[in-house]
Amino acid sequence: MTGLKEELEYIFRADQFTAQYSLPNLEQQKKVADMRYPAEWYPQARSMQRTIHLHVGPTNSGKTYHALKRLENSERGFYAGPLRLLAQEVFQRFRGTGVPCSLVTGDEVHLPEGQVPRIVSNTVEMVNLGQPFEVGVIDEIQMIADPNRGWAWTRAVLGSRATELHLCGEPRAVPLIREIAALTGDKLEVHNYQRLSPLEVMDDSLGGSMKKLQKGDCVVSFSRVGIHALKSDIEKTTGRRAAIVYGSLPAEIRTQQASLFNEPDNDYDFLVASDAIGMGLNLSVKRIIFETLVKRTWGGLVRLGVPEIRQIAGRAGRYRTASQSNADPEANTGLVTSFESVDLPYIKNAMVEEPPPLTAAGIIPPDGAFHKFAAYFPPDVPFHYVLKRLMEIATVNPLFFLCEGSNQLQGTMLLDPVQGLSVDDRLTLMAAPINTMNIQSCNIAESFAKCVARNTGGRFLDIDSLPLQVLEEVVSGKKEYLQQLETLHKAVILYLWLSYRFGGIFTDRALATHVKELAEERMVRALTEFSANKQLRKDASRRRQIALQKQVVEHEKLLAEADMASRTLESQDKGESGSQGEGGQDPTVVSAADEGKPRLEADATA
Repeated sequence: MTGLKEELEYIFRADQFTAQYSLPNLEQQKKVADMRYPAEWYPQARSMQRTIHLHVGPTNSGKTYHALKRLENSERGFYAGPLRLLAQEVFQRFRGTGVPCSLVTGDEVHLPEGQVPRIVSNTVEMVNLGQPFEVGVIDEIQMIADPNRGWAWTRAVLGSRATELHLCGEPRAVPLIREIAALTGDKLEVHNYQRLSPLEVMDDSLGGSMKKLQKGDCVVSFSRVGIHALKSDIEKTTGRRAAIVYGSLPAEIRTQQASLFNEPDNDYDFLVASDAIGMGLNLSVKRIIFETLVKRTWGGLVRLGVPEIRQIAGRAGRYRTASQSNADPEANTGLVTSFESVDLPYIKNAMVEEPPPLTAAGIIPPDGAFHKFAAYFPPDVPFHYVLKRLMEIATVNPLFFLCEGSNQLQGTMLLDPVQGLSVDDRLTLMAAPINTMNIQSCNIAESFAKCVARNTGGRFLDIDSLPLQVLEEVVSGKKEYLQQLETLHKAVILYLWLSYRFGGIFTDRALATHVKELAEERMVRALTEFSANKQLRKDASRRRQIALQKQVVEHEKLLAEADMASRTLESQDKGESGSQGEGGQDPTVVSAADEGKPRLEADATA
């Protein structure tokens, strides 16, 4: 009832604001809200003659690989991906091959030491539109039609100053990109790819039996509680470990869990995952098994669409070389099925049905439009009303649509009561990674916003709402403990994100990074050392004891080496004193043969 009452009060107040401040200036406001020509928002890109290379094909067809090879050979270029995990993966790939590469995400920046980076690996929201590039690669281009984040892909496609722009994604994006290229005057070349390994739908489901699970299986579910319950049930039933991957786990932990699953010679036989595996992880999955096809969204429960099913199913049978697959052609064949029989017919239909082509790309108004529109309203009008009103009266080209931005609107509504924030501050905070679904995260975000409003108070340890006490608790396998770590990790990510935008306020980036690493270390332990299966718990305990013994041995070895080095120094000092007393050489003069030996030994044991 409280929520309904607040909603009715807001509607009443919104009507008052509209009557008082919007309707009298409606014609002028409609001019500000004219969004029909987004290509003209980027005049520098429009002054270039660009070539767009559109690489399309199913999952595991090598489309992104070919685009990245072209990027690797460029003099200056960028990669833009949908996930921090993907940006990190590309950054590590180029750095491993000796290509000077930097990493720029919302909360993380890494620059190569002593080198000018040739390549910049970004999340798509961070693409630099002010710099010219020879080659740009934008991954998962079908997300240009995403109702919440599509604007970031549209911005990158329309505004990137790259002579060659390589877009990678699903074939359903071709008609839309063709129209956008015609609108911008860019040359378009389409490259089609076929899947590198077969993908088949099985004739039967698992019939609800976990005993039918096999090594290399990935069970897909869509809630954190469900994923933890599945992990517990699988380990109890099979006596083997299950790694887990879901969206709210940090990218570093998802990568670590995927590595455990991919390693053939351990007891992690299974993976339990959400749709987060659809992008950004290299997985050696033999079978994808849908535990359910229903997931909860902002609007309630929905069944997975055809594109989502195909994207997730495509993770099965990821392409490997002949040597990796032991020259067995069937080893690379991916299989797809369901846990219960009721879902299998829908999966079979989805795998043969072609998803409809994309028809429109997402946009959001540019910052200048927000500023002009906000000027029509006094400061006491809630900013989220200003945003919603701008969206209501905006006119848009049929080739585009206004993104919903539900999380951004929720965040704006959350921070409306904070006094002293400028329009620029509110626009920046609107883009911040605030978890509005979690009350504790909302309180933390409000504390950060108050620091911005006061222009002070952003020292990490001065923010009382941060749940740092979880770091002092005994590591546990309970999902409540893991959830607390996730909340802290998200809060630290938000702090780091803000530190790159309000650097004079949030000054403890090094400390925050350290706390982030501590939270990740505890997450790894919580996920790997505990199990619902008693025998697996014993095995994990035994491994910890072995690791501890190795650590003790190494420590004793270091102490012994240090003691030996000390004794050597003492004996040399005595010998030198004796020879000097007998009229030998000056002890400050060291022979070439002996020079540096004690110092090197001391350094080695430090």
